Amino acid sequence: MPAGFRHIALSSQKRETEFALVEDGGRTVLRARANSSASGIIRELRVDPHRHPVLAWKWKVMRVLEKSDLRTRAGDDYPARLYLTFDVALESLSASERVQLRLARMMYGPDVPAAALCYVWDTKAALETIAPNAFTDRVRMIVVDSGATESGRWRMHERNILTDYRAAFGGDAPIVNGVIVSTDTDNTGETAETYYGDVEFRAR
Repeated sequence: MPAGFRHIALSSQKRETEFALVEDGGRTVLRARANSSASGIIRELRVDPHRHPVLAWKWKVMRVLEKSDLRTRAGDDYPARLYLTFDVALESLSASERVQLRLARMMYGPDVPAAALCYVWDTKAALETIAPNAFTDRVRMIVVDSGATESGRWRMHERNILTDYRAAFGGDAPIVNGVIVSTDTDNTGETAETYYGDVEFRAR
């Protein structure tokens, strides 16, 4: 990966998704291939969502997952995920939330965020569904693509970070401190191939 990007394993017990830079239509994009695996690519940065409230990106999935289910841990797999992590002060969390976060970081590593929005390509859930992640409510899932109709085609998205954070967590969005893309099939045991284009923060 280029400088500033790094691979993160979601657990030492899981097989890792394979990532590579490839050419697609004359542009360099990130390809992810998952086979009963889970991992991601992270870019740590600091972005003030009040100055750059618009998140824009594109992705292309070659197939959706048959067993993906937003409601269950067994179905917590997606061919395409994009996380925004936020710089949330631990003292702002309740005692139980701090305990849950410590346990999650012990199990999955120090990259588990204190708060994150996770944009996903789901199989069945309705567009604009917002729900807690099946493993932790510190991650809120937002369905921006659903179903197989657009498989094999590039999909472009623009989201207002302030609006989405308020809808997911309530309150004002803090500083963004990371972007993660992930393709995972470890829970369902399926395979997936996904392509990610540029991710941008825009003023408007």
